[in-house]
Amino acid sequence: MKKVNVQDAVGMTLCHDLTEMRDGFKGAAFKRGHVITEADIPHMLDIGKRTVFVWEENAGEIHEEDAARRMAAMAPVQGAHYTEPAEGKVLLLSDSEGMFRVDTRLLREINSIGDITISTLPDHYPVKPGMRLASMRIVPLVTKEEQIIRAENLCKETKLLDVLPYRPLKTGVIITGSEIYHGRIKDKFEAVARKKLAAYPGEVLGAKICDDDLDMLVSAAREFLAQGADFLIFSGGMSVDPDDLTPAAIRSLGCGVVSHGVPSQPGNMTLMAYLGDVAVMGVPGAAISLPTTIFDVLLPQVFSGVKFTREDLIRLGDGGLCQLCPACHFPNCTFGRY
Repeated sequence: MKKVNVQDAVGMTLCHDLTEMRDGFKGAAFKRGHVITEADIPHMLDIGKRTVFVWEENAGEIHEEDAARRMAAMAPVQGAHYTEPAEGKVLLLSDSEGMFRVDTRLLREINSIGDITISTLPDHYPVKPGMRLASMRIVPLVTKEEQIIRAENLCKETKLLDVLPYRPLKTGVIITGSEIYHGRIKDKFEAVARKKLAAYPGEVLGAKICDDDLDMLVSAAREFLAQGADFLIFSGGMSVDPDDLTPAAIRSLGCGVVSHGVPSQPGNMTLMAYLGDVAVMGVPGAAISLPTTIFDVLLPQVFSGVKFTREDLIRLGDGGLCQLCPACHFPNCTFGRY
């Protein structure tokens, strides 16, 4: 791309739109790709254009709109679509509900190339149809094509963006506490769990209230597993009190515990485990009294089918402190961003 006086541009190809404003009209008087003729010169001068950008032969450059299209093509996402370029950028819009994933290392590498800028929602973000997921553009009007080729080659090895749809799960809820089992107080967790689970596909197999008894807890879990449960949620008995047996019951089932305790508040005593492909979660009592806890952060991941590692749960520390806002705006906040 080079800048030339309009009088010297005859026969050259315009590499940007020339905008004209007249009598309430605002639009392109000359489109990108237009080959400039002698007759165009007076019109260009009338709209205040003394110089224009034109393409140079063999410069190895690519226009912002073509660059945006190629960036969209290098990062296809099932369950989402890209818009046509506007103002030099393309937007990725969600067509489905699920968990948005970003390879953050790859994103940093691409954004370090030079003129390329890709901005996204955070990794592990729950999304709904119509939401904006990513924006892609180059900073200047044109860039060296080699930069786009570098980004394309990086994306051949690794998927940059993804939307993982929620899977329908059969969930069993096990509520622990002698005070509830013997009717001293009324259970409040079942209603909370059902309301939160209603946001995801699947069914709740039921809720069983158990005494602080190891055999009863294990038996209740096995009954749900016999019904085909994909997800077990235990509530109560998650602290370090001697009567709190839920973690022991989860281990007695043969579960592999990823972590008991996560660096987040509220929900610090949360337990995450797996029995084969069955996700098992121990939820502390904060989920009853507060609108949002780490329970809400973990649910989308469970339903998207990606298993937590201990490293995933450790990463919850950065963004793991809820600000307890008077009006909760989760997930549009800092809580649970990891």
